[in-house]
Amino acid sequence: MNATSTTLEPILDFLARTLTTAETTFNKLPGSAVIQRYVKSSHQNDPGRTILELILFIFAVRTLLQSRTRADKNFIQFSDKEVDELVDEWTPEPLAQSLTPQEENDLAAVPIISGPNGPKPKLASTGKTAVNLASYNFTGLSGNEEIKERAVEVLRKYGLGSCGPPGFYGTLDVHMELERDIADFLGTEAAILYSQGFSTISSVIPAFCKRGDIIVADRGVNFAIQKGIQISRSTVRWFDHNDLKSLEEVLESVEKERKKRRGPLTRRFIVTEGIFEKDGAMVDLPKLIDIKFKHKYRLVLDESISFGTVGRTGRGLTELYNVPASKVDMLIGSVANGLNSCGGFCAGSQIVVNHQRINGLSFVFSASMPALLSVAASEGINILRNAPSILATLQENTQAARAILDRLDCITIPSHPASPIIHIHVRNTKSSLHPATAATIVPSTKPSNPTSIMPKDAASWDWDIPAEEKLLQDVVDEALVQGVIITKAKRLRGQEMVDARPSIRLAMTSALTKKETEKAVNVVKSALVKVLGKRR
Repeated sequence: MNATSTTLEPILDFLARTLTTAETTFNKLPGSAVIQRYVKSSHQNDPGRTILELILFIFAVRTLLQSRTRADKNFIQFSDKEVDELVDEWTPEPLAQSLTPQEENDLAAVPIISGPNGPKPKLASTGKTAVNLASYNFTGLSGNEEIKERAVEVLRKYGLGSCGPPGFYGTLDVHMELERDIADFLGTEAAILYSQGFSTISSVIPAFCKRGDIIVADRGVNFAIQKGIQISRSTVRWFDHNDLKSLEEVLESVEKERKKRRGPLTRRFIVTEGIFEKDGAMVDLPKLIDIKFKHKYRLVLDESISFGTVGRTGRGLTELYNVPASKVDMLIGSVANGLNSCGGFCAGSQIVVNHQRINGLSFVFSASMPALLSVAASEGINILRNAPSILATLQENTQAARAILDRLDCITIPSHPASPIIHIHVRNTKSSLHPATAATIVPSTKPSNPTSIMPKDAASWDWDIPAEEKLLQDVVDEALVQGVIITKAKRLRGQEMVDARPSIRLAMTSALTKKETEKAVNVVKSALVKVLGKRR
């Protein structure tokens, strides 16, 4: 026994000295006292947890120390010559698919404007002027002499670029003036300015909607809204396109689902458009506001098309339906579309606006718009305030165009009669219905699936997208030959959640007289009849 003790005594003495040295060294490390208190507290309250953490620590150390590569029995050793031969034979995959012949023809057919754009620009290919029914020059502000003079003055004073995002010395006094002008024009507490139109709604949505929140969105929303919804990572439920009865059903199903799983109350949003970019349909805003308050949801309304185009002075749907803008939680508009400048805005309460100044992706990271474009937009608002006849002319031209096109039996038009953008679809000889009108014309008894963006009648869609794209491009080319510029609605096939049906999109403008509008639309009519008549 004494011999055994004598043998172990040096070993125990060495272990004791080692532990003492390790403890002294550990105590010298910054934060060691905090770790000691944590371990003692953890062991006292739950000794099993300490053992588990020790095992995990040992496992982590073992994983870090072991070799990252394992022997592979099937590993083949190539010589340098063989490696070189394999590298020479390897062909990388292309970064993108080659354009189809139709896509190449479409690109080649895009007209190039020589000089300033406007209602009657000059074509670079022919040197002749053409009537422009393709550009978003709704109120004719493009080329306005008063705006041009003010823009030149600002260019001389401020220079061109802003040289930074709004939060990094990119905010100019003219930016703040435009924000105040927009808020005052719409009747909201405040407004925030974004320098890119597309990035506005796709930044606003994720600034407020987070994982776990509920978004109930229209199935027909534009691509920018789709991207914003994807970025937000919120739980999404879809209602049938521009069908407020379907919206109510989805809202009720969301609440039933929450009660069934006893989930907590979360932030809930309705996301839709005023006038839909995809087909020109218009939402019933008063009814939408009633539904929003009834079910206690916040409303995100994209008025990128309706702002500057409808209402007595172009204030959008809130003016058209006499609804206070304060009832819309987040009202998004396009400065590019409505005021012929660039960028977009979000109007709402002061809290909503201030939150975006530190959380809106595009606002925080993108350079603010040039000063001259801000002043141009402010001047545009002043013109709309003081000359409501501009909007009256726009609506008169829109009605004149619809009076001509509605009589054609070879096309269908899903757009609202007051919409300044008119979408034209090829009438399907098989009598299939466009998704924007199918729900109202042929009611389906099949319930809509709110978890899927695909409409309930999607299975009945039998149009041929490539064939219709080609037909419509032929119409565009024929109209251009006769001196009228029109365009197909541009789509990102394969990137949007639902591929929209091909259409020609006309953009009405108050810069043309009623007689000029009728003449141009009659050219479009003759092109439609000529091209589509060949199918029969």
